Amino acid sequence: MRMSPPALPRRAAAEFIGTAALVAVIVGSGIRADSLSQDIGVRLLANAAASALGLGLLIALIGPLSGAHFNPVVTLSEWWSRRPAGGGREVLAYIGAQLAGAVTGALLAEAMFGRAPGTWATEPRSALHLLLGEAVATAGLVLVVQGLRHIGRPGLAPVAVAGYIGAAIWFTSSGSFANPAATLGRAFSDSFTGIAPGSVPSYAAAQLLGMLLGMVLAGVLYGTRGPSGEPKSPDPRRTG
Repeated sequence: MRMSPPALPRRAAAEFIGTAALVAVIVGSGIRADSLSQDIGVRLLANAAASALGLGLLIALIGPLSGAHFNPVVTLSEWWSRRPAGGGREVLAYIGAQLAGAVTGALLAEAMFGRAPGTWATEPRSALHLLLGEAVATAGLVLVVQGLRHIGRPGLAPVAVAGYIGAAIWFTSSGSFANPAATLGRAFSDSFTGIAPGSVPSYAAAQLLGMLLGMVLAGVLYGTRGPSGEPKSPDPRRTG
């Protein structure tokens, strides 16, 4: 018998806790790496490995409760793909929890390492090539999430999503934030993973653009889904 999902407050709490833990892993591993090595490659490797492992574990642990979005882009793209009745309330609850969780996680990471919580980041990240990298990173993330659902393999999300993010940290110029909530949280940490507050809006805009691109790519590859969730692939009988 299929169990009903937890009530919305519990799911929102799961999103808050999961997002806070994820950002604490990202920021905390960046602070730790910064204190252990001055080699940028070593720091990036340590941060990417910790972020990917932490993300995979959190998806496996919290996925059965809330879907383990931890990311407004994932929440919005999933809502648009399915458009369930009353979904707008869930979207607002999830995104609010994600934003609050991200800030909490960054402040927690700062406090754990004896740093003054709430210090604004000073690293500007507004160059055009970085925004392009962020759009590409987010498009890929959305494509992975949507693709797993379309092929009926959502159980692979802990490995597939974590693996993609670990790779994208390396192959994109932006470092693959790919998450507006985490981007906001990282503005509260003047560390290896920080982003100056003035760069947050442009990063968020690039992420939203990447979300749209990822959804288009998923539609091209797998077809689209209507409000009922049934596939709406192109009708092969139509020739024009």
